[in-house]
Amino acid sequence: MAIGSTRETGVSTPRAPTSATLTARAPGTVEVPENTILTTLDSVVNWCRKYSLWPMPFATACCGIELMAVGASRFDIARFGAEVMRFSPRQCDLMIVAGRVAMKMMPVLQRIWLQMPEPKWCISMGACASTGGVFDTYAVVQGIDRFIPVDVYIPGCPPRPEQILRAIMEMQAKIQRGGSLAGTGLPEQAEREKMLVEKQTMPPGFALAGERGDEDRFGYRLPGGPGELGAGESM
Repeated sequence: MAIGSTRETGVSTPRAPTSATLTARAPGTVEVPENTILTTLDSVVNWCRKYSLWPMPFATACCGIELMAVGASRFDIARFGAEVMRFSPRQCDLMIVAGRVAMKMMPVLQRIWLQMPEPKWCISMGACASTGGVFDTYAVVQGIDRFIPVDVYIPGCPPRPEQILRAIMEMQAKIQRGGSLAGTGLPEQAEREKMLVEKQTMPPGFALAGERGDEDRFGYRLPGGPGELGAGESM
């Protein structure tokens, strides 16, 4: 053994300083413990919302069959946390309109949308729900966005289940990017948030849809006008 080694003399050789020992904490800062993540409350709430979507399926035609396939084992929408489909609007926050919507069906769709609690989102699935599709007639709504706000559009006639999963991913990204406790925070939702403020100042149990309640493209107006919730129906 060489003379002067630490084993013979019992003196330890000082280690070279590392980058961890050279870094100094700035004055007034707090040292963050290991395995700690700093974020905002809005980001945490949005993260919980986007992975716990409860869809409200409104299927009226062949798009509904593709929507059913998404919930099966081959495509498994449960991987995205959106498999809890409910047929009660008061338990849902994501409406998926799959198929054509007739003029007589529009008041029903509008009432269901009003009964869904905030925050809520909408996916227009297929060409019929988005633009009327091949049914360019007076009896079919030429796009549900004329009556309720739509967040994501899915093209196709009918679209494949993979497109629905992609729409769910786009919806989750939008929720994470712009959601907040007080509102969506998205510029395209400014009018909708203004409507929500007006609804809060109304008498309890009454609400009025701020979206268009008539369709006069073919000289035909929707019966009943804008969808309303009377005093006997609470939100």
